[in-house]
Amino acid sequence: MSSLSRELVFLILQFLDEEKFKETVHKLEQESGFYFNMKHFEDMVQGGEWDEVERYLSGFTKVEDNRYSMKIFFEIRKQKYLEALDRHDRAKAVEILVKDLKVFASFNEELFKEITQLLTLDNFRQNEQLSKYGDTKSARNIMLMELKKLIEANPLFRDKLNFPPFKASRLRTLINQSLNWQHQLCKNPRPNPDIKTLFTDHSCAAPTNGARAPPPANGPLAGPIPKSAGFPPMGAHAPFQPVVTPNAIAGWMTNANPSLPHAAVAQGPSGLVQPPNTAAFLKHPRTPTSAPGIDYQSADSEHLMKRMRVGQPDEVSFSGASHPPNAYSQEDLPKQVVRTLNQGSNVMSLDFHPVQQTILLVGTNVGDIGIWEVGSRERIAHKTFKVWDISSCTLPLQAALMKDAAISVNRCLWSPDGNILGVAFSKHIVQTYTFVPNGELRQQAEIDAHIGGVNDIAFSHPNKTLSIITCGDDKLIKVWDAQTGQKQYTFEGHEAPVYSVCPHYKENIQFIFSTAIDGKIKAWLYDCLGSRVDYDAPGHWCTTMSYSADGTRLFSCGTSKDGDSHLVEWNETEGAIKRTYNGFRKRSLGVVQFDTTRNHFLAAGDEFVVKFWDMDNTNILTTAECDGGLPASPRLRFNREGSLLAVTANDNGIKILANTDGQRLLRMLESRAFEGSRGPQQINTKPPLINTLGSASNVSSPIAVNSERPDRMLPAVSMSGLAPMDVSRTQDVKPRITDEAEKMKTWKLSDIVDSGHIRARRCPDTASNPSKVVRLLYTNNGIALLSLCSNAGHKLWKWQRSDRNPTGKSTASISPHLWQPPNGILMTNDTSDGNPEEATACIALSKNDSYVMSASGGKVSLFNMMTFKVMTTFMAPPPAATFLAFHPQDNNIIAIGMEDSTIQIYNVRVDEVKSKLKGHQKKITGLAFSQSMNVLVSSGADAQLCVWSIDGWEKKKSRYIQPPANHSGALVGDTRVQFHNDQTHVLVVHESQLAIYDGKLECSRSWYPRDALPAPVSSAIYSCDGLLIYAGFCDGAIGVFEAESLRLRCRIALSAYIPPSMPSGGSVYPMVIAAHPLEPNQIAVGMSDGAVHVVEPLDTDTKWGVAPPQDNGAHPSMSSAPAASNNQASDQPTR
Repeated sequence: MSSLSRELVFLILQFLDEEKFKETVHKLEQESGFYFNMKHFEDMVQGGEWDEVERYLSGFTKVEDNRYSMKIFFEIRKQKYLEALDRHDRAKAVEILVKDLKVFASFNEELFKEITQLLTLDNFRQNEQLSKYGDTKSARNIMLMELKKLIEANPLFRDKLNFPPFKASRLRTLINQSLNWQHQLCKNPRPNPDIKTLFTDHSCAAPTNGARAPPPANGPLAGPIPKSAGFPPMGAHAPFQPVVTPNAIAGWMTNANPSLPHAAVAQGPSGLVQPPNTAAFLKHPRTPTSAPGIDYQSADSEHLMKRMRVGQPDEVSFSGASHPPNAYSQEDLPKQVVRTLNQGSNVMSLDFHPVQQTILLVGTNVGDIGIWEVGSRERIAHKTFKVWDISSCTLPLQAALMKDAAISVNRCLWSPDGNILGVAFSKHIVQTYTFVPNGELRQQAEIDAHIGGVNDIAFSHPNKTLSIITCGDDKLIKVWDAQTGQKQYTFEGHEAPVYSVCPHYKENIQFIFSTAIDGKIKAWLYDCLGSRVDYDAPGHWCTTMSYSADGTRLFSCGTSKDGDSHLVEWNETEGAIKRTYNGFRKRSLGVVQFDTTRNHFLAAGDEFVVKFWDMDNTNILTTAECDGGLPASPRLRFNREGSLLAVTANDNGIKILANTDGQRLLRMLESRAFEGSRGPQQINTKPPLINTLGSASNVSSPIAVNSERPDRMLPAVSMSGLAPMDVSRTQDVKPRITDEAEKMKTWKLSDIVDSGHIRARRCPDTASNPSKVVRLLYTNNGIALLSLCSNAGHKLWKWQRSDRNPTGKSTASISPHLWQPPNGILMTNDTSDGNPEEATACIALSKNDSYVMSASGGKVSLFNMMTFKVMTTFMAPPPAATFLAFHPQDNNIIAIGMEDSTIQIYNVRVDEVKSKLKGHQKKITGLAFSQSMNVLVSSGADAQLCVWSIDGWEKKKSRYIQPPANHSGALVGDTRVQFHNDQTHVLVVHESQLAIYDGKLECSRSWYPRDALPAPVSSAIYSCDGLLIYAGFCDGAIGVFEAESLRLRCRIALSAYIPPSMPSGGSVYPMVIAAHPLEPNQIAVGMSDGAVHVVEPLDTDTKWGVAPPQDNGAHPSMSSAPAASNNQASDQPTR
């Protein structure tokens, strides 16, 4: 069910509740399974309505779902059994024992025997464990407390215990908005329309004298329709009286606001005109202010909706008891001190790693930075300040350092993916490091950014590449390339030193908020260097700004020169303060710092304590003294999940506060192992662990790669732009190819058969009889290779730094090291007593290269890449998992292709299958997400492609791939898919062909094995830049194709990368190909004999072959066949 349909159910529940249809409300709650009404459940339990209790529960869970569910049903049935015994109704007790409780005997036979023996007692209280059993009412209340704990801990009830917060009579409001809109479209609108039905669209009748009614004074393009009153009641009970006033309706119709000028395209230079979807906070409405609009969509009005926008009418807040608003408990706040660390100098800035949530970055007042693993209390990295290259520094910086060498860290923070950290210093400089998960910091860029102090830094992606934003005492804001340190933008306009920056984006519009110490708040767009807004911050001095995690709410916190602190929420639409939070002391000692978490809580350090607020309540929620020892205004920082809070303390200390989830996470890290069972504790500790997972990496497998790489994606290359680019490159190499002999010469140069014409390296292996390689991938940083073999074992090769390879990058010039952790553990998948050689293996790597998910016919295993230890297992067969792909927007959601032809959308955080997709006839062999199209494309051993909507997981389209002309019957066999960098075109790989499809599953180009490459295709993958396709063949050859045209650039024979001197038994061929994530011309191939080879061109060639000439097409021996289709011309279609 789509999200809108789900929300409609909640609207109906609210309406039924308001109309007092109580039984219907609870029936819909049960049948939909969207909202578990705890109050209703409590009433039924306390009333002893056991059949109704179980019937209501059945809408949400069954006995066998998990241990929590089993315990819930057991407690209910045990209570029913004890009450029957207490009434001396032994016949009923026996019936309950046989029908209800016997199901638990298979799980705990001894307990069932003990329960049965109660029948032999005159009073079951003679049993020692039941001796304190009181009367029925007290027993039910005690049991109810236990049931509530079990329900709240049960993953199946996650997100179902709180009713969504929305205003009263919301369904009525939507209907009234629809009626108002229908009346607006009437040809003959009457001042007081008579609405008598909702079954048909409203339309005012024509005037009785035949004359057309005069148009309203204010039409859709002129202003609001004057109404003397709302719509009249529709019947005696008036169920849909309007909840909006005439003025509100008029305002809704026009969305007029004189304070927001309309940014018409004709007004002003283009640099000052914002796109229609520019953030409202930048003072530009998204539609003409006089345009009417609607919110609720219908097919007849879809074309109008694209030009209309609606303001929200005033509504009455709903405060019904049955459906309380969504609320967190104070127990969700981290208030318990669990760690105390000592940095050695005064901490000025903190930031938790965005992925590895127990890693903490700190910067100090003497310029040091440190990285702590708070779980083990270990400082895994420490850097003292030094200028890396004093000769490249400006003279003002050199003079400042000569005058006073003291320097402090003003701000340190992680990049969004946690691979880079930035440090802003109190004098001129910003330094960036790359972070290796083992704790190593590598110098990346040193930027002489500002004259004076650098007061704040932030990361953003204004041009799809990572940038770092800086601000300083010189009143400037600058944007730099985070990799190279090259300046990209400079923003001028503040009249005082800039104190903080806050980048954000809304609806694809990137902007930056900045604050200065004169209290001014400004906003900047990257394509327009002038400030877009100019507001005053409360306190008119040092202020920082931050969005809630979901990006929907904007907050600021600051302190005036007099010590008055202000924590406020902003109304982005009007640029005004929406809410001011209370609870600060009159004169704060220092500048108050704050942070947000869970889209629900605020925290600030003040009066030697940490103060917490609910975002929706201006009064203090609670405080935490942290066992004392805090400074007057401590600095603080939440981790991403809000389970941990780092707070600066006196004597160079840092205190780590945790809630229950945080304490479990730290205990898990201390033990570094999960229990073998799937008990409640393991389920509780799983969510924080799985949050460290990232997007799927470039996993290679027989016939394809697993999924796209959104986290390491290079700048997208338009598929339509590849052909002309190749034409120009061909012309550069061979300006004129005039005769057939010259073409043959070019082809021969591109046919590599000698090992002296390429650089190839076999990865070392200690196994005497290695198993064939079935999956192969590079790590995201490109410095290691991970293989999965048919025997369910993994191997990891790393390139190490040396004099010959000072950067430690992957290369075919130097052998990598077959790496193993000191504990000697092997990384081996669960096989469930099956034969892994016959299983379909699958693998996916986290974006920070710390964890790998893998399966070889048994359970899916989660391994720690640093220790090779199994962190957890899940999804036990049957059916077995055959493909893994991470959801591009939520790392906790995994699409798992199964052996039984289904696709399971699995939430690892709550250990629950959210959806099961059915459409294939054979096992799933490929999955690929497109974030831009919001779809999942799947392929199977049935040679079928399916497109699924990510929003509701409905199947949008399916198609079988086209067989070659000489093939009779339907195709079968493993089929792989991979999205191009443009996220709209899909590479489809089958042993019979390579093909390019678009998002609508229209085939635009295909190539079939023939001539120079006659053998079946074994694997294929895009290069990281999307310009090439590498394909392996079952005769050992490798083909390098143009990605756009599928024309062959180069053929690499088996003898080129496996010379005859290298032993290889039998028929050896590349089963899998992996493309390097950063080097488009480097590949790794996994072989059928278990070997892994790294292959790249010679330094003199740099690229694979020469692009074939566009005018004459491909050489006969490397021809590409156009897609065979009844509706398709033989020429390549224009996109």
